Amino acid sequence: MAGTAPQHTDVDGVDGGVGLTALLVAAARAIETHRHDSLARDRYAEHFVRAAPACADWPVRVEQAPDGDGNPLWGRFARYFGLRTRVLDDFVLRSVRMGARQVVLLGAGLDTRAYRLDWPSDCVVYEIDRPPVLDFKHRVLLDLAATPKAKRVPVTVDLRDDWAGALTTAGYDPSLPSVWLAEGLLFYLPAPVETHLIDTADRLTTRGSALAFEAKVEKDLHRYRDSPTYTATREQIGIDLLHLFDPGPRPDSAADLVTKGWSTSVHTPFDFTHRHGRGPLPEPDGVNDALEGNRWVFAHKPRP
Repeated sequence: MAGTAPQHTDVDGVDGGVGLTALLVAAARAIETHRHDSLARDRYAEHFVRAAPACADWPVRVEQAPDGDGNPLWGRFARYFGLRTRVLDDFVLRSVRMGARQVVLLGAGLDTRAYRLDWPSDCVVYEIDRPPVLDFKHRVLLDLAATPKAKRVPVTVDLRDDWAGALTTAGYDPSLPSVWLAEGLLFYLPAPVETHLIDTADRLTTRGSALAFEAKVEKDLHRYRDSPTYTATREQIGIDLLHLFDPGPRPDSAADLVTKGWSTSVHTPFDFTHRHGRGPLPEPDGVNDALEGNRWVFAHKPRP
């Protein structure tokens, strides 16, 4: 998700049910925004962080973090989120240029693409997430008098419920090309839920559609228990990501899409670091590199 993990990451009663993981990604985007060599700019991100009491003292500029870019959380990990944002921005805009006019954000979290990116006038952005998350986002953006650059349609539903029905009820048309993002979402989900989500996305898309998602390939996540990234996230802001990730075997969703007729390409984040000339690089020894097993998958349902 663009940062919203399942219910057990929430801080209900503190931040209105907004997951701390969503706020972590928002803080990372704020830091990226203020870099001199920024890959992606989100001027709304720091306002989400400051509006949530649980993270009001988190840095929103890298110089506010202890050790700056040397901080494993607010340096390297935040740069990862900045790179991911840029890569998915490019993917969705490229898909729109190819004719997609419906954008579906699964587990949208505090994603502000509807406000940040330059969309065609007839584009619709559907944001699927739970009511507390989208309500919090709406309140913050309303206070900023922010105006979306495309028609934005919040779809307030939990992904464990009938989100497909809610999406079509909201106006989504499966017969028209679309582009879907599942950003930072799937590795929180049990394998059957991921499989159902991918199957549903396939069922709700026509030829000329596209899908991007993030996956993990490690079979033993806990071998990264002592990685600098996960340790810093746990100790500095109290989020134990390894505890939140589903521990079961992961499905090969990229291969599943191929069997359904999609074309797919799978990349490491480091591929895009080299492409853009900035972003996280592999740790020298690779043994405790929390990013080493991350994969970004890009899929297209070929046109007739």
